[in-house]
Amino acid sequence: MAYDKSDELAINTIRVLAADAVAKSNSGHPGAPMGMAPVAHVLWKNFMKFNPKNPKWLNRDRFVLSNGHGCMLQYALLHLFGYNLSMDDLKSFRTIDSKTPGHPESHDTDGIEVTTGPLGQGICNAVGLAMAQAHTAAVFNKDGFKLVDNYTYCFLGDGCLMEGVSSEASSLAGHLQLGNLICIYDDNHISIDGDTNCAFTEDVVKRYESYGWHVVIVDNGDSDLEAIDKAIKECQAVTDKPSIIKLKTTIGFGSKQQGTHGVHGAPLKADDIEQLKEKFGFNPKESFAVPQEVYDMYGKHSSDGAAQEEEWNKLLAAYKEKYPAEHADLTRRLSGKLPEGWEKNLPVYTPADPAIASRKLSETVLGKIEAVVPELVGGSADLTGSNLTRWKSAVDFQPPSTGLGDYSGRYIRYGVREHGMGAIMNGLAAYGTILPYGGTFLNFVSYAAGAVRLSALSQERVIWVATHDSIGLGEDGPTHQPIETLAHFRALPNCMVWRPADGNETSGSYYVALTSNHTPSIIALSRQNLPQLEGSSIEKAAKGGYVLHEVEGADITLVSTGSEVCICVDAAKELQEKHGLKVRIVSMPCFEVFDLQSKEYRLSVLPDGIPSLSVEVMSTMGWERYTHEQFGINRFGASGPYKDVYKKFEFTPEGIAKRAIATVDFWKDVPNIRSPINRAFQQMI
Repeated sequence: MAYDKSDELAINTIRVLAADAVAKSNSGHPGAPMGMAPVAHVLWKNFMKFNPKNPKWLNRDRFVLSNGHGCMLQYALLHLFGYNLSMDDLKSFRTIDSKTPGHPESHDTDGIEVTTGPLGQGICNAVGLAMAQAHTAAVFNKDGFKLVDNYTYCFLGDGCLMEGVSSEASSLAGHLQLGNLICIYDDNHISIDGDTNCAFTEDVVKRYESYGWHVVIVDNGDSDLEAIDKAIKECQAVTDKPSIIKLKTTIGFGSKQQGTHGVHGAPLKADDIEQLKEKFGFNPKESFAVPQEVYDMYGKHSSDGAAQEEEWNKLLAAYKEKYPAEHADLTRRLSGKLPEGWEKNLPVYTPADPAIASRKLSETVLGKIEAVVPELVGGSADLTGSNLTRWKSAVDFQPPSTGLGDYSGRYIRYGVREHGMGAIMNGLAAYGTILPYGGTFLNFVSYAAGAVRLSALSQERVIWVATHDSIGLGEDGPTHQPIETLAHFRALPNCMVWRPADGNETSGSYYVALTSNHTPSIIALSRQNLPQLEGSSIEKAAKGGYVLHEVEGADITLVSTGSEVCICVDAAKELQEKHGLKVRIVSMPCFEVFDLQSKEYRLSVLPDGIPSLSVEVMSTMGWERYTHEQFGINRFGASGPYKDVYKKFEFTPEGIAKRAIATVDFWKDVPNIRSPINRAFQQMI
């Protein structure tokens, strides 16, 4: 590909736009956009396939900016190539309610594939996007019908490589031989603290070669456009390995401070911007100026992309004629709708059914619905036999060359990589054809907290099968027994935390998790067996909280979750028989879903006039929103057989009864007891 002065003009336009926008907001990171403008120009103009008029076209190439602080680079590209991002939007960079927030957010801005910024997450998302492409192609492509053949491109920096999560995902990507993944490492030797020599001196090339990646080095990323072009073509030709291009650039190229950390995260001074514009042939008195020649050049590529989509649409129409069932499945997935009647496969239980651990109940759900929800793709962080996340007939997602499975497989062996798994699942969900779930112990979802937070922020439907959910796991002891985990994730906006008490509640948890298109879920599941409860149902559980046992003239309401609900049932019998107290029982499998119900309904579950006590073998933090008193564990657990551990902490019918009596005695002289649901203002949710 021959490059000329028009390419140089476009590159310098990106640099100047980035400097102007950061200066106007007096906040941001101009250095990376200025340094990476050449590679961005080459990639977007001559390689990437997309249509700005339809940012959700399935077969578009995906672009991920893992070093998301450099987002003015991406915003400038989106504007120049004709996405729904105006010049006024660029001028509104980092201001309230703009489409150009301080780091890219997928649900705010057309053309942003994933929400990035916390370093290392984006490269993991890119691995997920590449896995999703490989799987979707394996399932739907037919001879003569290559519906899905897009690439995933990712820009990343030194910070992304320093974060451990990127190592987890990169290691897995190499094992999976993802030839559709091409990453470009901005090797500018600068991080916030200064030159990377102060903390990051490893050989990145050797590391990625050891992961099984194809590595290319480009020594001059500032101006050698032909070398950049050649490197990308070389990477495209390698189909059995992911690729990374180590691109040496100068951060803040053109600035007086180029090559220093001073240009990393602060606006350029006015005189610096003036000399920058003069150097690049722009009027130093003008801001946000784009030569029409640049719009025209980029507009032509966008028009080519629209034409490519039109050809693809013709291919899809022909595909529909020859493969109507596959076409229907693909288009349904892209619509976000689940198959008609899928929920009829959810298992239903009665008290006559045996006691079963909720992790086993979860396995039953997966086994019942996998055939009718073909987009369900799951895995485990090396705990398959404990999480029970794999149905019997599942095929592993593996490179065919390994003989361990193929890319059409729906079960992913993540290895001991919880954080990488969470971030990869965000990429899988963002692709548009997959509904991902992943298993680990509940305690170790905390390892992946950064990824879970981004699931919630970017509104991705991701499901965590989080087994061994409490002190009930027993002998492994405090290192594995979660205490604070539920409180942590219950505090996270737009994240559903489920802790089902029996089979019907487990089915209900999955029903809501699968039908909530824009919300991640954590389903906390027991190791120990739980009885099937009288009064539970999928429909009741789907409200997040409900009255399991009602009684006229109740003295107290016991509110509980998961494995403690059945103990509350036994405690209620003891309180009635030995102390003459009438007890209501409420099961609260999901705070977040309960909060979405009408106030009238919530008050019917937790009414005025009756004192309430929560019972959960976790931190009591958060329960004050629902109950007057709380019985929990605000210390680490203990190692021993689970029944002994429950006994130690008095989570027994007798221990609960003792605290229920104390609650009734404390509140008996309080007139007009108000439910904690009755507050001065509604919680913001």
